[in-house]
Amino acid sequence: MRKRNISVIVFDLGNVLLPFDYNKLLSKLEKIESGLGEHFEEVYYSNYEFHRDFERGKISEEKFIGRMLKILNHKIDSDTFCNYYANIFEVNEDVAGLLPKLKDNYKLIMLSNTDPIHTKHGWEHYDFLQHFDKLILSHEAGAVKPEEEIYRAVETASGVPSEEHIFIDDIEKYVDAAKNLGWDGIHFTDYSTLIDDLNSRNIIT
Repeated sequence: MRKRNISVIVFDLGNVLLPFDYNKLLSKLEKIESGLGEHFEEVYYSNYEFHRDFERGKISEEKFIGRMLKILNHKIDSDTFCNYYANIFEVNEDVAGLLPKLKDNYKLIMLSNTDPIHTKHGWEHYDFLQHFDKLILSHEAGAVKPEEEIYRAVETASGVPSEEHIFIDDIEKYVDAAKNLGWDGIHFTDYSTLIDDLNSRNIIT
């Protein structure tokens, strides 16, 4: 593998630093009314572009919540929905533990397809975020992975050339999009493989 001069390590959030499980939401809905979680899942994913536009910042939080409550036949209120919808995360302590070590030698940026509800009610309180120099969030950037604009937003924030970035994401097509722009990339599958991939690049030894 050709060795690069990497100066910026870009981490995805969901399922890299924060594994998430929407079944936590669905099971809570099922406890409210049998079939409610199943109904929500079916309608939600059949209209997923609506959620994508929410992640792009093109749809207001109020409008998104209103649509979700309508799907749920107003069986819960907006505060309860936000709580259920956002409390789906847990920290991958192994990956998060790498951040303070990498911080000594690299600029760290987080790049996430996320929305304001997940941000405010789900993950923004986690301590590991302090290690990042910048958070590039889709709903603030106005674009989602794998759209070019959001990767360019990272480059603007870092102020270094494309080829000095490496991106770690659990979705391979998002990594491929970064590579197409001149970045290096690692498709995240598990912690031990990530360590091997970083070792092979002399990023950690």
